[in-house]
Amino acid sequence: MGWYATTVFPRMMEWVLGSETCGRERRRTLADARGEVLEIGFGTGLNLPHYPATGVTSLTIVDPAELLPARVQERIAKAPFEVIPARLDAERLPFDDARFDTVVSTWTLCSISDPVAALREIRRVLRPTGTFHFLEHGLSTRPLVARLQHLWNPIQKVIACGCNVDRPIDRIVAESGLTTTNLERFELEGEVPLFSAMYRGVATR
Repeated sequence: MGWYATTVFPRMMEWVLGSETCGRERRRTLADARGEVLEIGFGTGLNLPHYPATGVTSLTIVDPAELLPARVQERIAKAPFEVIPARLDAERLPFDDARFDTVVSTWTLCSISDPVAALREIRRVLRPTGTFHFLEHGLSTRPLVARLQHLWNPIQKVIACGCNVDRPIDRIVAESGLTTTNLERFELEGEVPLFSAMYRGVATR
């Protein structure tokens, strides 16, 4: 990963995704996280302050890159629960089957090269009573906006380090074998239409 991907782009994402609006949506998404939690695409730890004050016993974090490490360590130090870093093993999560009570993904599935494979791994490590909580941007329900997203996407992937704006998140989750029990579609307040279509949901094995 080059200097742009490890230094410039993470700071851009901090500015965009660290807003009060995004924080509010994070809190809503994470409100029911409990027990042993796995977060994929941890990034710079913007979710950490938004986990519930009680109920989470530990948080295992997975990300293929270490971004803004000093800032991340400051956030981890303030967490009221144990935070355990882990690394991907050849695109496979390095955990036993049925390991976690909760798995979390926020603004992450857009940039995973094979999101269906990643979600199948999430399904594997979820306990039978576990839940997967996701908050993602993706393909708009508005036909004109969706067409513009498809046109813009090749440029987006270059300037945003592999991020895709036109993924149908609900269909990707279904294709992985997870069962969505709750799905909310909404437009993120203050965001331009290309990036404003949101998917918030809960899925189970």
